[in-house]
Amino acid sequence: MSVRKRKWKGSDGIEKEAWVVNYTDIKGVRRLKTFTRKKDADEFASKADVEVREGVHVADRDTVTVKKAGELWIATGEGEDLERSTINQRKRHLKFHIEPFIGGTLLSKVDARAFQDTLRAEGRSPAMVKKALGSLGSIFADSIERKLAVRNPVRDMRRSRKGKERRAEQRQKGKLTVGEDIPSRDEVKALVGALSGRWRPLLLTAIFAGLRSSELRGLRWQDIELDRREVRVQQRADEFGEIGRPKSHAGERTIPIPPIVVNALREWKLAYSRPIVGRDEDGEPVREDVKPHHLIFANGAGKVESHANIINRGLVPAMLAADVTVPTSKKDKDGNVVIAAKYSGLHALRHFYASWLINRPADGGLGLPLKVVQERMGHSSITMTADTYGHLFPRGDDADELAAAENALLG
Repeated sequence: MSVRKRKWKGSDGIEKEAWVVNYTDIKGVRRLKTFTRKKDADEFASKADVEVREGVHVADRDTVTVKKAGELWIATGEGEDLERSTINQRKRHLKFHIEPFIGGTLLSKVDARAFQDTLRAEGRSPAMVKKALGSLGSIFADSIERKLAVRNPVRDMRRSRKGKERRAEQRQKGKLTVGEDIPSRDEVKALVGALSGRWRPLLLTAIFAGLRSSELRGLRWQDIELDRREVRVQQRADEFGEIGRPKSHAGERTIPIPPIVVNALREWKLAYSRPIVGRDEDGEPVREDVKPHHLIFANGAGKVESHANIINRGLVPAMLAADVTVPTSKKDKDGNVVIAAKYSGLHALRHFYASWLINRPADGGLGLPLKVVQERMGHSSITMTADTYGHLFPRGDDADELAAAENALLG
């Protein structure tokens, strides 16, 4: 590694000079890099010397821009036949949150911390900053496999973060709260009482089986064992209505269901809206017989129901009918405050299901242990379950229990 001054005369006859760093990279290839100022050359030489010795140096000629690396990352996902929703998410992250700020930057020059600061300064939400950083880290992981990079600055940044900083972030995120994020027992009771029509069996299944929207939309009659009172999750429907297997092995699971769900599904099967296959002699529609592969909660054409319809035509009207509502900042034409559904996402019902599994029988729950809750929820790890719902588990140190423990110990 050497730094030397180079002088020469330009075509205009004027003498010019520059500083040249001469070094050999980790591949044994001799490299020359030119700088206008000696200070810049010295800084590069010091940095490159360390990187070469640590085996993490990539010459600018051997790398690509973040934009190009992102395009290759998307191509990798398409080649691995990832779901269309996943590919579209990659494209959105690259187009709207990565390219505008570091798209033209070479991989070797990316500063992950500076990128994070830029996203925050540009008004991206904490959740989006985290997602964009995750995508950038995945881009680097793909680039490392392609020999376009030898280090992942996002991973390095995260490893360097102290536990205290991570704990502070977790505190800021906050815990799920009953009555705010999780419907209360009284709210669910009111909601169940207000359910009717084609949305009743679907929403009851969401409440008492905890299925995700994609799992509900992909559920078939062959996945239900009414006599054994259980539901088997074996497939899901993505946002485009395409059927596929659950995203993880843990997603494939068997869930016991209570009588209210069993009865609702039996009734729905009798009234199930099946595709029209013809007309009888009086012109009345003839529908296809119920078959195992039919979707339980299909739309009128027998196809995958849209998530938006479930929310806007099913959940929200049911919430309003049950008076599970909150006032908004809007007013109608008569000056009255507009009332909205308190919970407008199916995940709130999934949160309730988790709390129902966890709560003690004395409190109207099942009192199940953490591992069983993880399996019923279809979480890929017990850590995910503990991080999300751990605070809902009974502490076991209530005053009465402490008194009983004292008596058992001291007599």
